[in-house]
Amino acid sequence: MRISLCNEVIRELPFERQCAFARQTGYDGLEIAPFTFGEEPHRLSAAQRAVARRSAADAGIAITGLHYLMLKPVGLSITSADAKQRARTIDVMRRLCDLAADLGARVLVHGSPGQRQLEPGQEAEGRKWGAECFAAVAGAAAKAGVVYCIEPLARPETFFVNTVEEAAALVRAIDSPAVRTMVDCCAAGRTEPASIPDLLAKWLPTGLVAHVHFNDPNRRGPGEGELAFAPILQALSAHNYQGVAAVEPFVYEPDGPACAARAIGYLRGVMEASQISFARKERRTQTLRHRRLPRGRVRA
Repeated sequence: MRISLCNEVIRELPFERQCAFARQTGYDGLEIAPFTFGEEPHRLSAAQRAVARRSAADAGIAITGLHYLMLKPVGLSITSADAKQRARTIDVMRRLCDLAADLGARVLVHGSPGQRQLEPGQEAEGRKWGAECFAAVAGAAAKAGVVYCIEPLARPETFFVNTVEEAAALVRAIDSPAVRTMVDCCAAGRTEPASIPDLLAKWLPTGLVAHVHFNDPNRRGPGEGELAFAPILQALSAHNYQGVAAVEPFVYEPDGPACAARAIGYLRGVMEASQISFARKERRTQTLRHRRLPRGRVRA
């Protein structure tokens, strides 16, 4: 498992400084909110994409994913009754799959509650249109080699997809390995009937969960509320989770950089104190696989 920082937390910094800061404070990667790249991030030029990749590489950090996908450009919605608006939104979703691939990211997380609201009296239609939009991006995600995650969010932010079970039903209906769901600790802590460790124990073995967001139900960072992260980390380790967990607070006190530094220090401290290790487990796996190779052969 790698731990990333959602970059809007430190968006006041130039992107190359974001990369350096994340690396210096102990993160493995950055998860990019596309709106931090401008008003039309899906149209980012090849040269701009190359600069972002180079900035991350120079800092020794990975760009692991994209999230908060629909804030920019303005006027997007997957649940709108306006077919042209939905078509424009699907086009952006597909282009963001290409952007993610070009940046070296492998996961996109579709939260964006403001762009999936259900209009009173059209709730059933809105759910249908939203499901169609998610299905429409599956081919582009598969072609780009990325995984598009449907993020369950808490009410009243949105009333469309509030639990992992609801998201998993959509994933199964779409029936594409390029579409999955994820667990956001803030939303799950406010919405799910089960504890987050129990939620992970139920859904990780299905293969439908491809990403995790670390935050507290009070909307602050890990360690800044009552949610205990040791059992969550233990559940992820027990099920050999090998994906990315991104730190995504929404309240930054005293400021973004301080909140980001506190979060990673807390998580690394919990892992050390609880003797939770993902990296050592992966290294052991790689060593065992290497030992199983026939003598004289080299793994590519």
